[in-house]
Amino acid sequence: MKQVTAEFHYNRTFKFSANRVASCLVLALLFVALGMAQAPATNTASATDSTATQTQAVAPAAAIPPDIAKKLDDLDKATKNAQMAGDNSWMLTSSALVLMMTGPGLALFYGGLVRKKNVLGTMMHSFILMATVSILWAAVGYSLCFAEGSPFIGDLRYVFLKGVGAEPNADYAGTIPQQTWMIYQLMFAIITPALISGAFAERMKFSAMLLFMTLWSFIVYFPMAHMVWGKGGFLQGTLGGVIPAWDFAGGTVVHITSGVSALVCALYLGKRNGYPHESMRPHSVVLSVIGACLLWVGWFGFNAGSALNAGPLATSAFIVTHFATAAAVLGWMFAEWMVVGKPSVLGAISGAVAGLVAITPASGFVKPMPAILIGLAAGVVCYLMVSKVKQMFGYDDALDAFGVHGIGGTLGAILTGVFATKEVNDLRMGKPMGMVDGDAGQIVNQLIAVAISWVLAIVGTLVILKICDVVFGVRVNSQDEIQGLDLAMHGEEGYHFES
Repeated sequence: MKQVTAEFHYNRTFKFSANRVASCLVLALLFVALGMAQAPATNTASATDSTATQTQAVAPAAAIPPDIAKKLDDLDKATKNAQMAGDNSWMLTSSALVLMMTGPGLALFYGGLVRKKNVLGTMMHSFILMATVSILWAAVGYSLCFAEGSPFIGDLRYVFLKGVGAEPNADYAGTIPQQTWMIYQLMFAIITPALISGAFAERMKFSAMLLFMTLWSFIVYFPMAHMVWGKGGFLQGTLGGVIPAWDFAGGTVVHITSGVSALVCALYLGKRNGYPHESMRPHSVVLSVIGACLLWVGWFGFNAGSALNAGPLATSAFIVTHFATAAAVLGWMFAEWMVVGKPSVLGAISGAVAGLVAITPASGFVKPMPAILIGLAAGVVCYLMVSKVKQMFGYDDALDAFGVHGIGGTLGAILTGVFATKEVNDLRMGKPMGMVDGDAGQIVNQLIAVAISWVLAIVGTLVILKICDVVFGVRVNSQDEIQGLDLAMHGEEGYHFES
């Protein structure tokens, strides 16, 4: 049996090997025959013909069939269109959220904090700026902010929105139409001057307010926006700036300029009649709570929208905005609780706004835990500014625009230089972004940006107030102030309880 098996194995192996050798010989003969068949043509051909023959031989193998090439091109276009559609949807939503921050958010927040005889006049400040600044922006404001020009102001290439269409502007946002970028930035230009109105509430003429806000946009906001965000701006971090300062969503551009200008307005106009001896308590904290909640929600468009796409950076900015705000609420509330003995609702909502302000410049650069520290610091520091420092110096910042926005924005801008990290936003291609990354020098850049914001706001606001005073007079007379600006300026009342 073993012998039979061995023979069978030998025969099967031999036959398999013989077949394999025969197959190889046949294939070899075929290759030789093909080579011999092609040899005469190759030998008789010139060098030029040989090169051409090789090119023709290679080209069909490397070429993509036309139908496949068209499908690949269509797929690439569809992918880009899908990305643009997603990013554009987020940015249009963010634009609406930021506009909601002005009206109804800020209008309700400020409106509830004044006395009832001034509620309409105060809300009108926010509402009318939604219209006024929009027209200024379309005419020339967008161009002055975002057209290339000098390091301090843009030129007029986009005047009346010329050339601002559906194509992206790759310098700012490469996956959304330039029109979307333009309208998103408009919402920032609207809310910034509206924040100032909290300082001169209950005592400024409406006509003077309109002129002031118009001139302030040209002299303070447009130059500052160009310096920080415009291509070639003096403080631009990535597009050719001399001093690269980080301001993700407006700590210097929005909050420092408006808050410091608010202080100048409060000092220039003087105290309200009866301040601080007469009671000037908010007439409806309920309205202010609703306004603060709308601001909190809308601020996600303010900060997360500044990522300019619907990607991971937007998520990061969204998260740190929320955590910083929550920490600021607790910081303000517990600080007040310790000093006064009771945690007030007004203090809690003021803390929320302080946290939102402070995290704004850092929102695209920091992790959640540092964001909580920024929010906590903002809640405590802004509370002390509002409750202690204001009383110490005796100025009448009616709705604490300076104490919250000026100080909160300054604190946030400086702490951005401390906590900014490439792990969140690697703008320097692997190099340190802030002190936690090993670049303490970024704090110096942040301080320079803060100083420029303060100086521009102080000087610009003083000049504008002088002009407005000469043209209209900035302050209402004593009788109108006692009567209330709703009736004196607008001929209306916010509440008719008898009807």
